[in-house]
Amino acid sequence: MTEIRFGTDGWRGKIAEDYTFDNLRRCTQGFASYILTTFPAPEIGRGVVVGHDKRFLAEDFALAVAEVLAGNGIPVHLCDGPTPTPAISYQVVHRRALGAVNITASHNPPWDNGFKVRTPQGGAIDPEGLQRIEAAIPASVADVRRMSLDRAEREGLIRRFDPKPAYLARIRELVDVEAIRQAGLTVVYDAMWGNGAGWFDELLAGGRTRVVAIHAGRNPLFPEMQRPEPIRPNVDACLAKVREVGADVAIITDGDADRIGLADEHGEFIDQLRAYGLMALYLLKVRGLRAPIVKALSTTSMLEKLGQRYGVAVHEVGVGFKFVAPKMLETGAMIGGEESGGYAFGGHVPERDGILAGLNFLDFMVKTGKRPSELVEMLFEEVGSRYYYHRVDTRFPPEKRPEAKARLDAARPAEIAGVPVVSFNGMDGYKYNLADGGFLLIRFSGTEPIIRVYTETTRPEQVQANLDAGLELAGLKE
Repeated sequence: MTEIRFGTDGWRGKIAEDYTFDNLRRCTQGFASYILTTFPAPEIGRGVVVGHDKRFLAEDFALAVAEVLAGNGIPVHLCDGPTPTPAISYQVVHRRALGAVNITASHNPPWDNGFKVRTPQGGAIDPEGLQRIEAAIPASVADVRRMSLDRAEREGLIRRFDPKPAYLARIRELVDVEAIRQAGLTVVYDAMWGNGAGWFDELLAGGRTRVVAIHAGRNPLFPEMQRPEPIRPNVDACLAKVREVGADVAIITDGDADRIGLADEHGEFIDQLRAYGLMALYLLKVRGLRAPIVKALSTTSMLEKLGQRYGVAVHEVGVGFKFVAPKMLETGAMIGGEESGGYAFGGHVPERDGILAGLNFLDFMVKTGKRPSELVEMLFEEVGSRYYYHRVDTRFPPEKRPEAKARLDAARPAEIAGVPVVSFNGMDGYKYNLADGGFLLIRFSGTEPIIRVYTETTRPEQVQANLDAGLELAGLKE
């Protein structure tokens, strides 16, 4: 049996290699044991929400999870079709469930699938809780308790439901959807063959705004992209569509619709760090909110600038919503997010929500009367400089990780590509804060055999130099 380890957002594996039905059932048994030992017996009847994405065999994997939870006497609220991650998380709160299991590999390549777990608040389970789940995973599938689907449905332990109405009603409470519907915008919406297809369109139907949907069907091979991750080059077909139809903006959601990508009216991609700055500026300037901001250390330094300007605290945490969500709840944050394009909003659930983020951005356009490129310029004026970002991902065999880690542990550079290092943050990887207001971060992915090198800088000519210096520090470049 495969040793199952949770990364930054649950467990992911390669279908039919380590992500098998038996290993999934073992993983679910670990979560079931966690539920049974965390909550008192009278509470167990609140059950667990189970949902899935559009990847290969996803619905069958979800049924396998449901059978194991039912076999442990835990009722299952089973989503009746592919469901966006934020809608699954919202249903946990709406139904007062004890948590959720979501079968999705989010933005991973086509051959992967995953297992996300959530708290009663709809957020990611913290690292201590994930360790408890891991420890409870049995070594053999023979130790898994199961109940057949037919029997579980007869006994009322598995009940299917439609998660869409309650979630869409909640979204309409959180954002001025009617103003967006009547704004007369042309919006290209790219679902990346994922769970967001149809949901965004339904919210904006019937008004003057037009939604041009692409990649809206189900195709687990994800044509026209390497993976359903809303960054270039995966979004290039969407950028071309913006130019083709003369759209005002593009909204792109990843495979499970919890992350977002944006493009302006010229078909130019707005990178994830600028997007986070825009989301925070919208809440501060349009909504008039004054509450803390939570950021993963891999995302933009513009947030600190906005925090100083508007008098709000900015809390930096490790990468992954297992760190972001608990900090949001602790601080009463108005927004939490990370470099990958995932943003959660206070007053909702502490979960990334690509649909709500997209609507918030459209509302930003409507309320200010500005086009996306003009909003980016507004952001730069607010923070006092232009910011440039890039990231390099390199396949990295796990067996080489100890050597690379030892190398990075020993490295204490005084400068990066000629720019002095003013501070070091080893919270989650190796982050060097630079004198020009930028940073370099090197870290190992928690979900894939990849080493990532990130940089943000106020000087465009410094971007490649910083990345090269990071690759050299990690021993990936001579």
